[in-house]
Amino acid sequence: MVRWIIRTAMFLGSAMLGIVLAWLLLDDFRLSLPGFVTAVIVFAVAQSLLSPLIEKAIKRYAEALLGGVELLSTFVALLIASLFPGGLQISEVTTWVLATLVVWLVTALGTWLLPLIVEKQRPEPQPSA
Repeated sequence: MVRWIIRTAMFLGSAMLGIVLAWLLLDDFRLSLPGFVTAVIVFAVAQSLLSPLIEKAIKRYAEALLGGVELLSTFVALLIASLFPGGLQISEVTTWVLATLVVWLVTALGTWLLPLIVEKQRPEPQPSA
């Protein structure tokens, strides 16, 4: 249970960082402060639910596209998060593509690197005498 909470917190943190980075880098990616938390939570939940569903569908119908599962689920999660009023708004096609890449890259690196950092900082169990 503790491990699940840590992983969830790491994913939420990396999603938050990815959304903030996209907001800072892309002019047509707008984020309002009141809807920020909602946008991050909706994105993270949508990404978590969509990724296995899209992966399963692609394995079944278009296995050659399997490498793009996370990119596609990131795009769809951003789309769903943008439907909630007061959160994030993305207006240009180029911004949609770049935002998907930025958020995907940050969340991918976060979910890959953060567990390594957490494991490294965990104290070694002491052998009982």
